[in-house]
Amino acid sequence: MGEDAGTSDEAKHIEKLYEFGERLNESKDKSQNLKDYQGIIDAAKTSIKAKQLAAQLIPRFFKFFPDLSTQAVDAHLDLIEEEELGVRVQAIRGLPLFCKDTPEHLSKIVDILVQLLAAEEIVERDAVHKALMSLLRQDVKASLTALFKHIGTADEPSTDEFIREKVLTFIRDKVFPLKSELLRPQEEMERHITDLIKKSLEDVTGAEFRMFMDFLKSLSIFGEKAPPERMKELISIIEGQADLDAQFNVSDGDHIDRLISCLYMALPFFLRGASSSKFLNYLNKHIVPVFEKLPEERKLDLLKAVAEISPYTLPQDSRQILPSIVQLLKNYMPRRKTGEEMNFTYVECLLYAFHHLAHKAPNASNSLCGYKIVTGQPSDRLGEDFSELYKDFTERLSNVEELTRATMKKLTQGMAEHNKAMAAAKTDEAKDSVKTQKQNTTIGLRTCNNILAMTKPLHSKTPSFIGDKSVNLSWKEAAKPSVPSNTTTGGKRPANAANGSGNVAKKGRGAGGLQNQLVNRALEGLSHGRGGARGRGRGRGWGGRGRGRGYW
Repeated sequence: MGEDAGTSDEAKHIEKLYEFGERLNESKDKSQNLKDYQGIIDAAKTSIKAKQLAAQLIPRFFKFFPDLSTQAVDAHLDLIEEEELGVRVQAIRGLPLFCKDTPEHLSKIVDILVQLLAAEEIVERDAVHKALMSLLRQDVKASLTALFKHIGTADEPSTDEFIREKVLTFIRDKVFPLKSELLRPQEEMERHITDLIKKSLEDVTGAEFRMFMDFLKSLSIFGEKAPPERMKELISIIEGQADLDAQFNVSDGDHIDRLISCLYMALPFFLRGASSSKFLNYLNKHIVPVFEKLPEERKLDLLKAVAEISPYTLPQDSRQILPSIVQLLKNYMPRRKTGEEMNFTYVECLLYAFHHLAHKAPNASNSLCGYKIVTGQPSDRLGEDFSELYKDFTERLSNVEELTRATMKKLTQGMAEHNKAMAAAKTDEAKDSVKTQKQNTTIGLRTCNNILAMTKPLHSKTPSFIGDKSVNLSWKEAAKPSVPSNTTTGGKRPANAANGSGNVAKKGRGAGGLQNQLVNRALEGLSHGRGGARGRGRGRGWGGRGRGRGYW
């Protein structure tokens, strides 16, 4: 009897709700049907099926009864907290309707949905995602503003880390891929989301920073035809993240990780003509003087970054940093018969940077290396005798060449042994091991060939400095012609991603990670191989700015 009575009550509730709904539908002046809407709100506290139906009707007629708005919203929120999944899902689906004609409620509804991103049930989370997307399509500007509020800034950090992560994931997976559909009108909304991102970047992890920068680069306002000030804007964002206004502490591994990562992130913009001055000045003033005190794994990362940035320097910047590069180069190019060790990749990086910097400011090399280069400027210093500097520098070059040739001979012999080992390998594991050794030997040979290509022209008293791309750094793949594509999903990346693309993560790991350790082992012991720079890669530190979250 009890069950029949319950079923009977539920049927009555459902019947009543349909009556309320029909009268409201048919009414021309719905505000006169206050009792019907009150009946719907009251029914939200009855049976499960009545609650599901009420979850549809409450938001549908919400706009007609402002005096009942508080009651209506409270009743609907109770439905969202129901134990019955079907009720919760129906209530979530109805949330966007609350602000369809009453946009002043949008921010509050976004806040409610953001909290529901933590839902455990897949069908419930899916309903939350769809509801948020519905709000974004209703009013993208207000919805984005409300969403980004939960990411936080340095002044107003997010109070709930778990929810913050959920919001970031939603923005990355749902909003960013639909930017061309959502960001309309394009220029206005791209500017709005850029401003929201810039505020959020005051307090992010390295992975988050990279995600946001990749997205910004994909926007049309920062595209290939963007004016120079737009490139300047992006570089300023990266410079701010690198803390280039801060005093450098050599024991602050987090800062050096962030600096190197930001240098690589900035490379595509240097390629497009943005100034590298601020980075170079910071390196010259703060990093180079304490270079020897840096952890070994960071030295190589830094030298690779300096090598890659060197072709994109201005003459005045080149002149300023060249003395530091020459001094470092001398530190790693041993004198003859001293038994000093040599790190081949260090020398490759520094020779490459030296050529490109000296190409921009050739007469600066007179007082640094004894080269007699005439430009007609007082800085030529042709009347002074720098012959001892020339003798010292070329002696070091000769010793480097001798060590490099000896190393190449042994690497070539090693390659022949690898080929025999590959032929004899029986298992896939053994073949993979030999293949890795061959790859590392190949990179080692590239390093040696690059060193010889760069030392050869430096023996002349008036050398010709390499200022083009004739030398391809050993850790980078050879440039390939770009293939035009008609499809774009997100930001465009150059076909040759290894040559300074936005693929910072891949480059970051390669710059000082496992591959470099293996290559150094290939070179180690073949001459006076220091074999240093056993980097763990950049992908580890970079703690949160005031938040303590790990970067990368």
